[in-house]
Amino acid sequence: LKAGGVAGVCVDLILFPLDTVKTRLQSPQGFRKAGGFHGIYAGVPSTAIGSFPNAAAFFITYENVKSMLHHGSTSYLTPATHMVAACLGEVVACLIRVPSEVVKQRAQVSPSSSTLRILSHTLYHEGIQGLYRGYKSTVLREIPFSLVQFPLWESLKVLWSWKQGHVVDSWQSAVCGAFAGGFAAAVTTPLDVAKTRIMLAKAGSSNASGNVLAALGGIWRTQGLSGLFAGVVPRMAAISLGGFIFLGTYEKTRQLLL
Repeated sequence: LKAGGVAGVCVDLILFPLDTVKTRLQSPQGFRKAGGFHGIYAGVPSTAIGSFPNAAAFFITYENVKSMLHHGSTSYLTPATHMVAACLGEVVACLIRVPSEVVKQRAQVSPSSSTLRILSHTLYHEGIQGLYRGYKSTVLREIPFSLVQFPLWESLKVLWSWKQGHVVDSWQSAVCGAFAGGFAAAVTTPLDVAKTRIMLAKAGSSNASGNVLAALGGIWRTQGLSGLFAGVVPRMAAISLGGFIFLGTYEKTRQLLL
């Protein structure tokens, strides 16, 4: 819990400006109208509050499921074990992440409004379900992401450990995390764009219904391939750096605590 929480806070706060740029590139009104480079830390209170419990929930679930499934499993099933553990971890973590993400993204594209004002506006007009708008699209983004990132991260660590003859250090785990995160970020960007459009959509609009395929289809028809991969460069940069900081910090903190 502590290792995951510390890792989550570090990565979310350090990389927040890149996340804001990515969100504004993906927003329906475009980068400039969404705020450009102005108010780059808009929405940071929501992230600061949500990151610790979100990351802690993920790693508690991930490590426990991985531990349970490892008993009696053969080596060739190890990647499948990591996939299942990561997917379940994301489903649980998204219960905390999505409300934080909804408020954060709306603040990022409306830098003149405070986080508290956006939260109260969302609750007043949409209720609790408004804070969970995009839960399905977030889970549908995170599961493919985790299916790529975590087995790749674990496999790279095993390969590096085998090559050097001992378990990888925390910085080596961080390098593996950066590569795995960047690759996973690139291939799942269209799902991230759809999630952003759903979270930012006006109440009552077609995207507000949360239909991921409809959102992807609308983006494809209006903006084509470039629209589906909007923000791919800052997303890859943020998640590569994030993978380095997040997984490296997690390993280091875990080693110090254990």
